[in-house]
Amino acid sequence: MTAVTESASSMPAASTMSVFERYLTVWVLLCIACGIALGQLAPGAFQAIGRMEVAQVNLPVGLLIWVMVIPMLLKVDFGALGQVGQHWRGIGVTLFINWAVKPFSMALLAWIFIRQVFADWLPAEQLDSYVAGLILLAAAPCTAMVFVWSRLTGGDPVFTLSQVALNDTIMVFAFAPIVGLLLGLSAITVPWDTLLTSVGLYIVIPVILAQMWRRALLRRGQAAFDAALARIGPLSIAALLLTLVLLFAFQGQAILQQPLVIAMLAVPILIQVFFNSGLAYWLNRRVGEKHSIACPSALIGASNFFELAVAAAISLFGFQSGAALATVVGVLIEVPVMLLVVRVVNRSRGWYEQAPRNTQRNTA
Repeated sequence: MTAVTESASSMPAASTMSVFERYLTVWVLLCIACGIALGQLAPGAFQAIGRMEVAQVNLPVGLLIWVMVIPMLLKVDFGALGQVGQHWRGIGVTLFINWAVKPFSMALLAWIFIRQVFADWLPAEQLDSYVAGLILLAAAPCTAMVFVWSRLTGGDPVFTLSQVALNDTIMVFAFAPIVGLLLGLSAITVPWDTLLTSVGLYIVIPVILAQMWRRALLRRGQAAFDAALARIGPLSIAALLLTLVLLFAFQGQAILQQPLVIAMLAVPILIQVFFNSGLAYWLNRRVGEKHSIACPSALIGASNFFELAVAAAISLFGFQSGAALATVVGVLIEVPVMLLVVRVVNRSRGWYEQAPRNTQRNTA
C-alpha cells in the first residue's frame, strides 16, 4: 500500500457533522444561560471550584480540558508530514495565512474594535484581557473540525491531513513565542513561565498522549480506531460544554451588567474569519492550486483550535477574565460562520476554476 493511501485511510471517518457539532451554537447558548443561572443561585459552590488549584492550575478545569483536547489531537496523523511536498503551493499559502497573517491581523482588529470603536461600551479594566483572548484564539489553528469542513467541500484528504499535521507540529514550538510577542506589542504582560507551562500542559503533553493512544488503537486495526473516535467524540464536546458552564458561572455578573459584550467581541472574530478565508482562497487560485486544495487551505485559515484557546485563556488569566470570555465567543460563532464559508467556497467553484490558464498549474 502506498504512503498516500495509508495517509488517506487514516482520515477521520465521519463525513458529516454529529448532532453535537452541528448544533454547537445552540449548546453554547444553553451553557451560557445555565452557567449564569447556577452562578447566581450557588456562588459559593463555584468559588470553591475556583479555589481547587495547584501551581495556578485549576484541577477540575485541567481535567476537562484534557478530555476536550486529547480526542481532537487523536485525529491528527503526523505520518502525513511526508506528503506536504505534493501540494507545496497550497501548504505555503496555509502556513502564510496561519502564522504570518492570522495572529497579527487579529491583534490589529482587536486594537481597532476593543480599544477604539467599542472601548466606551466595554468595562475599562477588561480591555487588555479581551485583546489577549482574541490573540489566543487566532494563534491556535484548527485541528479537528477542519476535517469536517474539508469533507463538506470535497477537499483533498491527503492535503488536509498533511496541513493539519504540519500546523500542529509548528504550533508546539510557535504558539508561545507568537502569543508572547503579540501580547507584548499590545502592552499586555504575561509571565513567560506561565505561558510555557500552559503550552506544556495543553499542547505538548496532550500531543504525546494522543499519539501514543492513536498508535495503540491503530495496532488493533482501522475499524477499531474509527469506532474509538466515534465513542469519545461526544465526550470531548461534553467536556467543552461543562467547562463553559463553569466559566459562565463566574462570568455571569459581568454578562448581566454588559449584555452586549458578546456581540462586540464577535465583530473582530467575524471579520478575521472572512478576511483570512477569502485571502487564502484567492491566493490558492493565484498560485494555481486545485479547488480541492484551496478549500481546506481556506478553511483551516479561518477556523480555530478553540479548545486550546479556552484552556490557555483560563490558565493565563483566570475564569473571570475577559480573555476567557473572548475565546468562548469564538466557540459560540464557530459552526454557523464556518458553514457559511463552506457554502461560499462550494458555490464559487465555477468562478475558481475559470482562473487564467497560466495560473492553473495543478488542475489535473
